[in-house]
Amino acid sequence: MRHPRVGVAILTMGTRPAELLALLESVAAQETPATRVVVVGNGSPLPDLPKEVATVELSENLGIPGGRNVAIEALREFGDVDVVVDLDDDGLLLGTDVFTRLCALYEADDRLGVVGFRIADERGRTARRHVPRLRASDPMRGGLVTTFLGGGHGLSMRMLDEIGGWPDPFFYAHEETDLAWRALDARWNVRYAPELVLQHPWTSPTRHAVYYRNLARNRVWLAKRHLPVLLVPAYLGVWTALTVARTRSGAGLKAWCAGFVEGVRTPCPPRRPMRWSTAWRMARLGRPPLI
Repeated sequence: MRHPRVGVAILTMGTRPAELLALLESVAAQETPATRVVVVGNGSPLPDLPKEVATVELSENLGIPGGRNVAIEALREFGDVDVVVDLDDDGLLLGTDVFTRLCALYEADDRLGVVGFRIADERGRTARRHVPRLRASDPMRGGLVTTFLGGGHGLSMRMLDEIGGWPDPFFYAHEETDLAWRALDARWNVRYAPELVLQHPWTSPTRHAVYYRNLARNRVWLAKRHLPVLLVPAYLGVWTALTVARTRSGAGLKAWCAGFVEGVRTPCPPRRPMRWSTAWRMARLGRPPLI
């Protein structure tokens, strides 16, 4: 991809106006400027924003994937965006060369579909769950991976045109894995680039009320949508065992079980099982589609 043009997509629920403005300032400070910036109010009105920022106000909360799909469509309609950069509204780009480095990665690899940023808190710490590898002790080890973080990343528009956007029904949780698996099966690369940093407050995912239920439901939907039939029970069995071992909240475990049952009972089409060659590629990258 030669001289990729960057479009920034930011989703907000209107609860962090100061953080949103600070993020936009860090975007405007990039030495490689964004061609377009779109902010989507996900079921909420937007504050006053710089005039160069395009805005979309949704009447209802469509969830993270639904809201991001609206932003992608807005950027697509402009017709001058090659790479979509999704950023959390309470994040902050560290350094003014983030987009320059990102564009260099896309210029060097014509099959680069996704670039995941490193998420770090105000003290520079990166949580283990924010490292897209099973061996997460070194957050500075970049390279090809099988998933990415939703807080900050780049997406090739050509890839999105081929594989489609975010899975709307997921609403929240595992939407990145769904997109990454489709990208890998279509022979696109997913890269973790720790030199691209989004500063983000240190938080726990369980702060979201729907965390446990959506985590389980969407895990089942992932398996039903994308895994070869022989891998479905193995994948869900491994994650059930891990959840039971890790969860310390009785209420959380109960919500997880309810979400698991919901995922089994409800469809989430389309079912397009990945190739066995894709599963083997993921295993070679260090994370087979079992865990």
